[in-house]
Amino acid sequence: MADKGDASDEAIVLQVQKGDLQAFGALVERYERKLLRYARKFLLQEEDRKDLVQEIFIKAYTNIKSFDIHRKFSPWIYRIAHNEFVNAGKRKWRDTMHLVDFDVVLPHPAAKETADADVNRNDLRAILDRCLAQIDAKYREPLVLYYYEELGYKEIAEALQIPVATVGVRLQRGKAILQKLITRHDPSYGKR
Repeated sequence: MADKGDASDEAIVLQVQKGDLQAFGALVERYERKLLRYARKFLLQEEDRKDLVQEIFIKAYTNIKSFDIHRKFSPWIYRIAHNEFVNAGKRKWRDTMHLVDFDVVLPHPAAKETADADVNRNDLRAILDRCLAQIDAKYREPLVLYYYEELGYKEIAEALQIPVATVGVRLQRGKAILQKLITRHDPSYGKR
């Protein structure tokens, strides 16, 4: 299935709404990898991720007629994904939650590469994972969408159905909470 070239997501949705059901394949091609990457932030098992992404596309296809083409498609599909992942997380509780690698989110001094650099990175990643697990989902989810899915504030607001200003506040508070938790787990954080 071709990617429909330079056509916008919304133009492709319009084609699907008008009966060109094959056009939906272009949306699948555009979003499958993104949604699988997003799923990794919530679910550990690859099979669970693949199954849920298929469910997301089924729900999107089933509800495509209700999509308003005057809006952006990406927040709409991410909202469906968000709901699916949250529901899956509730079903499987903490053992299926995949924690975010916040090396990208929280800047820290770059250490000189040493023989134990990988060990230090793994230690930091383990600390970040433990700390992130302690953060309320309302702060964790905007961080994941912003830093890993590269959605803008407006798109995050639409996906999470919260005001844009709230997105900024939650991102700021989430980073602050993470930094405090990390410092508590590793008092030497930021002093290396």
